[in-house]
Amino acid sequence: MAISSKALIASLLLSLLFLHSVESIGAAMVSPSPQKMDCGGACAARCRLSSRPRLCHRACGTCCQRCNCVPPGTSGNHHLCPCYASLTTHGGRLKCP
Repeated sequence: MAISSKALIASLLLSLLFLHSVESIGAAMVSPSPQKMDCGGACAARCRLSSRPRLCHRACGTCCQRCNCVPPGTSGNHHLCPCYASLTTHGGRLKCP
């Protein structure tokens, strides 16, 4: 019993259509990208006790935009946001307050 070429083509098309629909469902199930955080609010809280609040807020804002993360509190806690803690200036000093 030989399979006709029309039947073979039809079965290939159905297989491709099925695989395409499975890929579409899989792509829809992937979680959406993380939300952008409110850098202005987070940096205002982080820099509220700084002796140079404008400088602190500017540096914190740059770091927040790059990392989408600001450690809690007014200082320290860098281990909670490794990207934030790893950014340095051209001179090798920590960039983020």
